[in-house]
Amino acid sequence: MIVDGNTIAADIYREITNELSHLTTTRHLTIFTCAPNFATRKYLDMKRRRATEVGIAVNVIEIPDTCTTEEFVQSVTRSSMLTDGVVVQLPLPKHFDTQTILEAIPRTLDVDVSQYDGTDHLILPPVIGAIDEIARRHGVMFAGANIVIAGEGRLVGKPAKLWADSHGWKSTVVTEVTPHPDTLFSAADILILGTGQAGLIHEENIKTGVVIFDAGTSEQEGRLVGDTDSACYPKTSLITPVPGGIGPITIAVLLRNLVFLSKKNHGM
Repeated sequence: MIVDGNTIAADIYREITNELSHLTTTRHLTIFTCAPNFATRKYLDMKRRRATEVGIAVNVIEIPDTCTTEEFVQSVTRSSMLTDGVVVQLPLPKHFDTQTILEAIPRTLDVDVSQYDGTDHLILPPVIGAIDEIARRHGVMFAGANIVIAGEGRLVGKPAKLWADSHGWKSTVVTEVTPHPDTLFSAADILILGTGQAGLIHEENIKTGVVIFDAGTSEQEGRLVGDTDSACYPKTSLITPVPGGIGPITIAVLLRNLVFLSKKNHGM
């Protein structure tokens, strides 16, 4: 089965629109970015468009790459007093201290759940929330499955591992220094991918019936692609395509997180 992320996202947007219809003030999202690449710009455009469609005001602030970490933090702190949610779009240029910048986001406004530690299940980081949404809708069972996570980045691999651990599920993280990664991939019942390496997973290193959550994105000849080679699709029992799979759902989950936190902050 190829997951239709746009259909799932549309369902979530209907829920959000209904929630917002009962509120008397417009909710506001502030997004910070710096030197965004091709994939990031596409994702930012989608966030801005979808938020506007459901009635959430969006302000995208592009920080010059000549700024210091301290100046970036100051900008985040100032904006936090004037908004309902703050997102720092990753990745940032290497000279920034990303952790320090993310820690400047008040937890009450952290719609990306960038400080996720696996203990809070009320809202999830958008990629993990999207995976959870897909799994619940399609009956994917993680308990007892051999889960292999490719990558240990902030957006996919790290929170995926924390999420799995919080439920007591068996999972293994594969990184660029892991020996014999194909052996681990071929034994996986569920693959969660977030490396941004096009074609990392190919039909020879997966077993028939595997479930693949592909959250990796990279540019190939001017188009977005995931970590999975297209030849894998017939061997899977469920797979999220790139584009059109996890990506659209993550934006919907992020906006749902904003509505949840804003209502909580307003005592609703």
